[in-house]
Amino acid sequence: MKMAGESQRIIFYPSQEPLPTPSPFTFSVAGSTTLSLSSQPAFRYANLFLRFGGFLFSFISAICLVFPSPQYRNYEPSTFLNTAELTYCFIVSILASIYSAYQLFKGVCDIAYRARFISDKMSDYSSFILDQLVAYLLISSSSILVLTIHRIIPTTSVWKSAVVSASMSCITFVIIAISTLQSGYKLCKRLIW
Repeated sequence: MKMAGESQRIIFYPSQEPLPTPSPFTFSVAGSTTLSLSSQPAFRYANLFLRFGGFLFSFISAICLVFPSPQYRNYEPSTFLNTAELTYCFIVSILASIYSAYQLFKGVCDIAYRARFISDKMSDYSSFILDQLVAYLLISSSSILVLTIHRIIPTTSVWKSAVVSASMSCITFVIIAISTLQSGYKLCKRLIW
Protein backbone atom coordinates (compact mmCIF):
# COMPACT_ATOMS: atom_id res chain seq x y z
CA MET A 1 0.00 0.00 0.00
CA LYS A 2 1.32 3.43 -1.01
CA MET A 3 1.13 6.44 1.26
CA ALA A 4 0.18 9.94 0.08
CA GLY A 5 3.55 11.54 0.90
CA GLU A 6 5.66 8.75 -0.55
CA SER A 7 7.33 9.44 -3.93
CA GLN A 8 7.84 6.96 -6.70
CA ARG A 9 11.42 6.12 -7.56
CA ILE A 10 12.42 5.66 -11.23
CA ILE A 11 15.52 3.66 -12.02
CA PHE A 12 17.48 4.37 -15.22
CA TYR A 13 19.95 1.84 -16.46
CA PRO A 14 23.06 3.04 -18.34
CA SER A 15 22.01 1.36 -21.60
CA GLN A 16 18.58 3.02 -21.53
CA GLU A 17 18.41 6.54 -23.06
CA PRO A 18 15.73 8.95 -21.89
CA LEU A 19 12.99 9.65 -24.43
CA PRO A 20 12.78 13.20 -25.73
CA THR A 21 9.65 15.06 -24.78
CA PRO A 22 7.80 17.21 -27.31
CA SER A 23 7.63 20.15 -24.95
CA PRO A 24 7.72 23.71 -26.28
CA PHE A 25 9.92 24.64 -23.32
CA THR A 26 12.80 22.37 -24.38
CA PHE A 27 14.00 24.76 -27.08
CA SER A 28 15.44 28.13 -26.31
CA VAL A 29 14.41 31.35 -28.02
CA ALA A 30 17.78 31.58 -29.77
CA GLY A 31 17.44 28.03 -31.07
CA SER A 32 14.01 28.68 -32.55
CA THR A 33 15.23 31.89 -34.18
CA THR A 34 18.09 30.12 -35.91
CA LEU A 35 15.74 27.31 -36.92
CA SER A 36 13.33 29.66 -38.67
CA LEU A 37 16.12 31.61 -40.33
CA SER A 38 17.86 28.49 -41.59
CA SER A 39 14.66 26.96 -43.01
CA GLN A 40 13.62 30.15 -44.84
CA PRO A 41 16.42 30.11 -47.49
CA ALA A 42 15.76 26.44 -48.22
CA PHE A 43 12.11 27.27 -48.88
CA ARG A 44 13.10 30.14 -51.16
CA TYR A 45 15.67 28.07 -53.05
CA ALA A 46 13.12 25.29 -53.57
CA ASN A 47 10.63 27.84 -54.86
CA LEU A 48 13.30 29.29 -57.15
CA PHE A 49 14.15 25.83 -58.48
CA LEU A 50 10.47 25.11 -59.19
CA ARG A 51 10.01 28.44 -60.97
CA PHE A 52 13.05 27.72 -63.14
CA GLY A 53 11.65 24.29 -64.01
CA GLY A 54 8.28 25.84 -64.87
CA PHE A 55 9.96 28.38 -67.12
CA LEU A 56 12.16 25.80 -68.83
CA PHE A 57 9.45 23.25 -69.59
CA SER A 58 6.83 25.80 -70.68
CA PHE A 59 9.38 27.44 -72.96
CA ILE A 60 10.28 24.07 -74.49
CA SER A 61 6.57 23.38 -74.98
CA ALA A 62 6.14 26.64 -76.90
CA ILE A 63 9.32 26.16 -78.94
CA CYS A 64 8.24 22.66 -80.00
CA LEU A 65 5.08 24.08 -81.53
CA VAL A 66 6.89 26.88 -83.33
CA PHE A 67 9.74 24.83 -84.77
CA PRO A 68 8.49 21.37 -85.69
CA SER A 69 10.99 18.78 -86.81
CA PRO A 70 12.01 18.98 -90.48
CA GLN A 71 9.92 17.12 -93.02
CA TYR A 72 11.55 14.63 -95.32
CA ARG A 73 8.56 13.79 -97.45
CA ASN A 74 6.77 15.98 -99.93
CA TYR A 75 3.90 16.89 -97.62
CA GLU A 76 2.44 20.33 -97.55
CA PRO A 77 4.20 22.29 -94.79
CA SER A 78 1.92 22.75 -91.82
CA THR A 79 2.33 24.85 -88.73
CA PHE A 80 0.55 25.25 -85.46
CA LEU A 81 -1.23 28.34 -86.85
CA ASN A 82 -3.40 26.13 -89.07
CA THR A 83 -5.19 24.69 -86.03
CA ALA A 84 -6.94 26.85 -83.44
CA GLU A 85 -6.29 24.32 -80.65
CA LEU A 86 -2.55 24.33 -81.28
CA THR A 87 -2.54 28.12 -81.35
CA TYR A 88 -4.33 28.18 -77.98
CA CYS A 89 -1.76 25.77 -76.53
CA PHE A 90 1.06 27.93 -77.86
CA ILE A 91 -0.42 31.07 -76.28
CA VAL A 92 -0.89 29.30 -72.92
CA SER A 93 2.69 27.99 -73.03
CA ILE A 94 4.00 31.49 -73.73
CA LEU A 95 1.90 32.94 -70.88
CA ALA A 96 3.15 30.24 -68.50
CA SER A 97 6.77 30.87 -69.45
CA ILE A 98 6.35 34.66 -69.02
CA TYR A 99 4.73 34.18 -65.61
CA SER A 100 7.41 31.69 -64.53
CA ALA A 101 10.14 34.06 -65.73
CA TYR A 102 8.58 36.88 -63.70
CA GLN A 103 8.41 34.70 -60.57
CA LEU A 104 11.99 33.56 -61.19
CA PHE A 105 13.17 37.16 -61.50
CA LYS A 106 11.29 38.15 -58.33
CA GLY A 107 12.77 35.19 -56.44
CA VAL A 108 16.31 36.00 -57.55
CA CYS A 109 15.87 39.65 -56.53
CA ASP A 110 14.51 38.60 -53.14
CA ILE A 111 17.46 36.29 -52.48
CA ALA A 112 20.26 38.35 -54.01
CA TYR A 113 19.37 41.81 -52.76
CA ARG A 114 17.38 40.86 -49.65
CA ALA A 115 14.80 43.30 -50.82
CA ARG A 116 11.23 42.80 -51.81
CA PHE A 117 10.24 43.34 -55.42
CA ILE A 118 6.70 43.85 -54.16
CA SER A 119 5.36 43.67 -50.61
CA ASP A 120 5.15 40.25 -48.95
CA LYS A 121 1.40 40.41 -48.43
CA MET A 122 0.68 41.40 -52.03
CA SER A 123 3.17 38.82 -53.29
CA ASP A 124 1.52 36.00 -51.35
CA TYR A 125 -1.97 36.85 -52.59
CA SER A 126 -0.95 37.43 -56.21
CA SER A 127 1.26 34.33 -56.38
CA PHE A 128 -1.50 32.11 -55.00
CA ILE A 129 -4.15 33.43 -57.38
CA LEU A 130 -1.93 33.56 -60.47
CA ASP A 131 -0.43 30.11 -59.80
CA GLN A 132 -3.92 28.64 -59.78
CA LEU A 133 -4.89 30.51 -62.93
CA VAL A 134 -1.79 29.40 -64.83
CA ALA A 135 -2.21 25.81 -63.62
CA TYR A 136 -5.82 25.80 -64.85
CA LEU A 137 -4.79 27.18 -68.24
CA LEU A 138 -2.02 24.60 -68.56
CA ILE A 139 -4.24 21.62 -67.75
CA SER A 140 -6.96 22.85 -70.11
CA SER A 141 -4.49 23.40 -72.95
CA SER A 142 -2.89 20.00 -72.32
CA SER A 143 -6.25 18.25 -72.48
CA ILE A 144 -7.15 20.09 -75.69
CA LEU A 145 -3.74 19.22 -77.12
CA VAL A 146 -4.20 15.53 -76.35
CA LEU A 147 -7.55 15.53 -78.16
CA THR A 148 -6.03 17.39 -81.10
CA ILE A 149 -3.17 14.90 -81.40
CA HIS A 150 -5.68 12.16 -82.27
CA ARG A 151 -6.97 14.21 -85.24
CA ILE A 152 -3.56 15.02 -86.74
CA ILE A 153 -1.94 12.60 -89.17
CA PRO A 154 0.77 10.73 -87.18
CA THR A 155 3.43 11.02 -89.88
CA THR A 156 3.52 14.81 -89.98
CA SER A 157 6.03 16.91 -88.11
CA VAL A 158 3.25 18.84 -86.39
CA TRP A 159 2.08 15.60 -84.76
CA LYS A 160 5.53 14.94 -83.33
CA SER A 161 5.89 18.47 -82.04
CA ALA A 162 2.37 18.36 -80.55
CA VAL A 163 3.23 15.16 -78.65
CA VAL A 164 6.40 16.69 -77.23
CA SER A 165 4.58 19.92 -76.43
CA ALA A 166 1.79 18.04 -74.62
CA SER A 167 4.27 16.14 -72.47
CA MET A 168 6.21 19.32 -71.62
CA SER A 169 2.96 21.11 -70.83
CA CYS A 170 1.92 18.32 -68.44
CA ILE A 171 5.29 18.51 -66.67
CA THR A 172 4.87 22.28 -66.42
CA PHE A 173 1.42 21.77 -64.90
CA VAL A 174 2.85 19.49 -62.20
CA ILE A 175 5.57 22.03 -61.38
CA ILE A 176 3.11 24.93 -61.23
CA ALA A 177 0.77 22.83 -59.08
CA ILE A 178 3.58 22.24 -56.58
CA SER A 179 4.33 25.97 -56.65
CA THR A 180 0.65 26.61 -55.98
CA LEU A 181 0.85 24.41 -52.90
CA GLN A 182 3.88 26.33 -51.69
CA SER A 183 2.25 29.72 -52.25
CA GLY A 184 -0.91 28.44 -50.56
CA TYR A 185 1.18 27.36 -47.57
CA LYS A 186 2.79 30.80 -47.39
CA LEU A 187 -0.61 32.49 -47.60
CA CYS A 188 -2.13 30.25 -44.91
CA LYS A 189 0.89 30.86 -42.72
CA ARG A 190 0.37 34.58 -43.12
CA LEU A 191 -3.38 34.46 -42.42
CA ILE A 192 -3.69 31.78 -39.74
CA TRP A 193 -0.38 31.43 -37.93
